[in-house]
Amino acid sequence: MKPLVVSLGDPAGVGPELVAEAWIARDREALPPFAVVGGVRLLASAAAARGHALPVEPVASLDEVADAFGRALPVLGDLDAPWRPGEPDKDGAALALASLERATALAVSGEAGGLVTGPIAKSLLGEVGFHFPGQTEFVAHACGIAAQDAVMMLAGPQLRTIPLTVHLPLARVPGQITLDLLVRRGRIAAAALQRDFGIAAPRIAVAALNPHAGEDGRMGDEEIRIIAPAIAALRGEGIEATGPYPADALFAPRARRDYDVALCMYHDQALIPLKALDFDRGVNVTLGLPIVRTSADHGTAFGIAGSGQADPGATIAAIRMAGECAARRASIA
Repeated sequence: MKPLVVSLGDPAGVGPELVAEAWIARDREALPPFAVVGGVRLLASAAAARGHALPVEPVASLDEVADAFGRALPVLGDLDAPWRPGEPDKDGAALALASLERATALAVSGEAGGLVTGPIAKSLLGEVGFHFPGQTEFVAHACGIAAQDAVMMLAGPQLRTIPLTVHLPLARVPGQITLDLLVRRGRIAAAALQRDFGIAAPRIAVAALNPHAGEDGRMGDEEIRIIAPAIAALRGEGIEATGPYPADALFAPRARRDYDVALCMYHDQALIPLKALDFDRGVNVTLGLPIVRTSADHGTAFGIAGSGQADPGATIAAIRMAGECAARRASIA
């Protein structure tokens, strides 16, 4: 399998120190070889603040990563900046964007086995020419995939969820839920769970929008008009989709045994249970792309950057999951 490539994320956030921690834990966590794009001095400084003398080795290409990975953290390219944790600025945002652009290009070209993106500050990136709602949309564009077909899945040891709508005000959610969108997301989810996660017959549980699944229209009729017909359409295509289920019971321990992913109607409906159950192991996986892309399911955490408090678990999980998905793709190529 080809090595993974990791983007730095905002250098003032926790991304660099957690990538360093991931390399240090590589043997214990059985992580696949990976390289970081940029940050030779920055990564060493971030690791030192956590009490580690991190060996960092510049590499000219990903072909050198397998040999270097056992003795040092491979870093590709000469992008760098002083390490100023908790002090985000435009220079740091420019470094984050340059790292993301090159890392994505390496994955899209096939030189890297997969892409793991570090956490960014979207508002700062916007000041340096980043014109996408988030990294998912950026990566989708680089892959030539429509943004609506790049599906965010949050995955942890206990739960996988997909938000049908993502960064929308709650008042706009009902108007964005359509039969076509539900069916398209269900198809993409089923195909990705088969290809990247090795689940032969994925089970998709679809959450209701309204309390008590609308109670036969008394609390809203989206379940009757849109969600149930979409589930029927998916089942007609041979996809094991069930629901709509009241969201207040869908994430109980016994309920979680009966599905592989929960397709939820809006951002918080999907992310609250995932973060409650798997906060330090949660991974954001983009389904529907021709490349493997994951990221830790947390932000830059500027407030604790450099303090040693940030848990590397989600970064480790994102690298491991990217490696597992890439290995499955390689095995069927």
